[in-house]
Amino acid sequence: MRAVAFKEIGGPDVLRPVELPDPEPGPGEVLIQVSYAGVNYGEVQHRLGDFGTPDGETVTGLEVSGTVAAAGADVTGLRPGDEVAAYLPDGGGYAEFAVAPAPFVFPLAGLGLDLRTAGAATLVLTTAYGVLAGAGRIASGDTVLIHAAAGGVGSAAAQLARTLGAAAVYGTVSTQEKAEYARRFGYDDVFLRDGFPEAVREATSGRGVDLVLDPVGGPTRSASLDILAPFGRVAVYGEAARHPDLALPVLSLWKNNRTLTGYNIGDLSRRDPGALRRHALAALGEAASGAVRIDITAEYDLADAAQAQRVLESGANKGKAVLRIRR
Repeated sequence: MRAVAFKEIGGPDVLRPVELPDPEPGPGEVLIQVSYAGVNYGEVQHRLGDFGTPDGETVTGLEVSGTVAAAGADVTGLRPGDEVAAYLPDGGGYAEFAVAPAPFVFPLAGLGLDLRTAGAATLVLTTAYGVLAGAGRIASGDTVLIHAAAGGVGSAAAQLARTLGAAAVYGTVSTQEKAEYARRFGYDDVFLRDGFPEAVREATSGRGVDLVLDPVGGPTRSASLDILAPFGRVAVYGEAARHPDLALPVLSLWKNNRTLTGYNIGDLSRRDPGALRRHALAALGEAASGAVRIDITAEYDLADAAQAQRVLESGANKGKAVLRIRR
């Protein structure tokens, strides 16, 4: 099969087109002939070594859509020919065929999602829902601030926050161009990240927000704690800015009624796959109803995966990009 793989950590140029043997599904697994693969920051982290050193030719790619090619033993409800979307906790999506655990494979029949949209859905929607409802414990009437508001997860989270009862949703971005783009997803306002604490205090009449979604890290994370309303939460789900880890004093948390929480879809897939599946089904259901839409702004051939990651890593992206594997 055609694939894009890397065998050493480094920049986008370590990603190379290769020919690899077709994978085979084991018990409880599904083999998918891939139509589209989403491009996500988690795959950049994979290439940079955040998930460990590669052992030989390693294929990244955490979400795909396609057609079931074969099902392993103990798999029920999925048959060859079914069109599906899937989350791949161990990667493998940048290829013509990928293996996914059956609990993380979702038939498209009845969802109303085409293969192109579905290829960009499973990871971002599940993460957005999980960080809001799982880590962030969003409640009706909450005010929410979403960093990286113009990205794939951020744009989905803004829409999901509304379906989960948020009274107001604000976002931050790095450029004015991204702010204009992000506003189409229903934000009450979108601020430039530089100086966002003052903008948030003004927008909330000094109260602050109940929930912050932060995939950025560093000074953005530290400043986010300072603009929380009483019993507010900062829900962390990434380190896109790749700053050194913060050393936070506990005293400031309890003295100011603040909570710091986190969401990692990979950890959840290993320790509570049932919770991950519930998050995915709830989020995909909102997409099926039309309450949430995924905006695919770029499409690349599989061979151009390095360029797709280069754009994402530079922060120049808006919305979601996909790799086209099979027409």
